[in-house]
Amino acid sequence: MKIRYYAETDTLHIEFQDGPVAETRDLDENTLLDVDAGGNICAITVEHASKRAGIPQFSYEQITA
Repeated sequence: MKIRYYAETDTLHIEFQDGPVAETRDLDENTLLDVDAGGNICAITVEHASKRAGIPQFSYEQITA
């Protein structure tokens, strides 16, 4: 997984897997979902991320089962 924040455009891009994108779906006017040919999520793009997703603050926690 790769998470990129572009401050100049206030855009957050979360890449779940690297591979060919078959379709980009508009979830709303500021959120895009990229899926592969099997319908698996490749990436999510969030515009106006500082207002909508709490970016640039970020934390990561891995929890074992």
